[in-house]
Amino acid sequence: MNMAYKTLQPSVDARGVLTVQLDRPDVRNAFNEVLIGELAQVFSREALDPKVRAVVLRGQGPVFCAGGDLNWMKKAVDFSFEENLKDTLELAQMFRQLNEFPKPLLGVIQGAAIGGGVGLVSVCDIAIAAKDTQFSLSEVRLGIVPACIGPFVVAKIGASQARRLFISAERFTATQARDVGLVHEVVETAADLDTALERVLGNILQCGPNAMAVAKKLVLDLSWPERREQLGDCLEYVARTLSELRVSNEGQEGVKAFLEKRRPSWL
Repeated sequence: MNMAYKTLQPSVDARGVLTVQLDRPDVRNAFNEVLIGELAQVFSREALDPKVRAVVLRGQGPVFCAGGDLNWMKKAVDFSFEENLKDTLELAQMFRQLNEFPKPLLGVIQGAAIGGGVGLVSVCDIAIAAKDTQFSLSEVRLGIVPACIGPFVVAKIGASQARRLFISAERFTATQARDVGLVHEVVETAADLDTALERVLGNILQCGPNAMAVAKKLVLDLSWPERREQLGDCLEYVARTLSELRVSNEGQEGVKAFLEKRRPSWL
């Protein structure tokens, strides 16, 4: 794997778990144009390697991601509308790429997730946070809005909670993040994150890779309005989805392994 990145530390283990670590601890792993581009690259190259079974997203140092880098934001002040549009489209497209990534994406969250950091949490299939983590969608305090992450945050926490958090810019705790559906599990300390992660990975790695990819697509197709509209007859779509998996090599192997009380081939 080609893993020469300036703002990321990707590493893959023997199980096929790729860890993508944000590596800008001096600025609390804040976004700039390089980090955005490199996230898009790693999820279109290394993460798609057939040997990779799951991806873990985390941040180097005490903070997961503090949102936008001040120097990056300073550049945008002098951008024209067209330059800003190019910049923001790249950001929105990166979030969509991660949201639609076909393999399990797990987030390990500590310290703080602010602005775009909340956006990263929202595109994770499973997010685990340390109890003392602070969250905020703070953009309105700067006279802007969390627009590029908006579709993904709203899909995760719903319109009611998004309206509150988008306009208040309030800080909220990991427990509150769990209560609104942004994260799935809260552990006592950052030291407990790896234990929880390994437990979740233990489950993930027992599952059929193709089935998990189809399961993710199924949720997106059923929950995103523009995708739901393209399905046509929803009942026919879900029936066809299951039928295709039943006759697939992986589906046949999984059911036979269960009936024969043995491990499936992907293990």
